[in-house]
Amino acid sequence: MENNKILIVEDDPNLGKVLLEYLSMKGFDTDIAENGEIGLKKFLNQQYDFVVLDIMMPKKDGFSLAQDIRKIDDKIPIIFLTAKSKKENVLKAFKIGADDYLTKPFSIDELLVRIKAIQKRLPKKKVIELEDEFKFASFTFFHKQNLLIVGTTKINLTTKENELLKLFCINLNEKVDRNHALIKIWGDDSYYNARSMDVYIAKLRKYLSHNDKVQIKTIHGHGFKLMVLD
Repeated sequence: MENNKILIVEDDPNLGKVLLEYLSMKGFDTDIAENGEIGLKKFLNQQYDFVVLDIMMPKKDGFSLAQDIRKIDDKIPIIFLTAKSKKENVLKAFKIGADDYLTKPFSIDELLVRIKAIQKRLPKKKVIELEDEFKFASFTFFHKQNLLIVGTTKINLTTKENELLKLFCINLNEKVDRNHALIKIWGDDSYYNARSMDVYIAKLRKYLSHNDKVQIKTIHGHGFKLMVLD
């Protein structure tokens, strides 16, 4: 089954267990998190095709989690399950980017029908194997080894340098949103993490200065772009 990996974020353990067992029985690869913070960590570390969120949760509510998810992936379907049926909550959910909204109590069969309806609208998923080796200009980057090579020079990268460079290489010559990078690599887009990222960007620029045709360009107010000039 395509597009079948679902993350459920629900703080009610009984409902969470029912959803997990039911969707798994229906052939979905289903994962669960009991609060928004754990849900974000799981989303950052795994690839999902759907997200099903409760709104009222401890530590990070569903609206905040959905906003963080949208900074990372603006296309993944998000379905809210909630007891909050007021019009303003429904409108807020869709403004954030929800694809659907179910008010508790709800029929679990209806949830399945809505998931399948969204699934039919999704493009066929392309399975992309992430390369271990990236080549650009005179550089060779082995992300699994945290290693950047230019000529005979070998540069051992820290974890953050490695993750940033991998993100840039995947999006070579395309913009990488600042908030996307912060959420993806640091876990949140706080001021202090943003300053930390600037330090690592400066380090990568120093490494890449071996070739003046390669540069990390700052797109003010938006993010960065790793460019290879002709």
